[in-house]
Amino acid sequence: MSNFTVHSAATAPGKSAELLNNAQAAFGFVPNLLGTFAEAPATLEGYLNIGQLFDQTSFTPTERQVVLLAVSAYNECHYCVAAHSTIAGMQKVPREVVDAIRDGRPIADARLEALRRFATAVVEQRGWVGDEAIADFIEAGFGRQQVLEVVLGVAMKTISNYTNHIAETPLDAAFAGEAWTSDQRQAS
Repeated sequence: MSNFTVHSAATAPGKSAELLNNAQAAFGFVPNLLGTFAEAPATLEGYLNIGQLFDQTSFTPTERQVVLLAVSAYNECHYCVAAHSTIAGMQKVPREVVDAIRDGRPIADARLEALRRFATAVVEQRGWVGDEAIADFIEAGFGRQQVLEVVLGVAMKTISNYTNHIAETPLDAAFAGEAWTSDQRQAS
């Protein structure tokens, strides 16, 4: 059982209080993940900054969610799959894309499937993807820039996925409708 505190702005140490107040203003609530990160102000700030940078990549909102969901599903992060499934819905990502990732099935859209496969390969192979995987990704319409932008998304999700595993972050009510467990996933 985890002994990590999910902080509020009132209990958060250092700069974390300000960052949680900003999250409250932006989202209308403080997600439990951010409250957990607040124990380490630099980790909270780093995660938020990486998230802002990932939003500035050349990927569309749908493509960004494909990366974040694929990595989270591969890492069996129940919190992040639920959170990003909710966010994907808010961003009008087609439900069939979200369900395919959650279920471990190929995405019908060939370009998005190539993105899902590449993001998963980066995690699965710990970055040691071969020339063939890169060539397949580029053949699907992506470029070398997007290869490195996938790495940025993987970094972002590594921070949150691992924190959720260690801290056993409780799922927020806002994400409960998208609750997910890895046993829902088929072999991919």
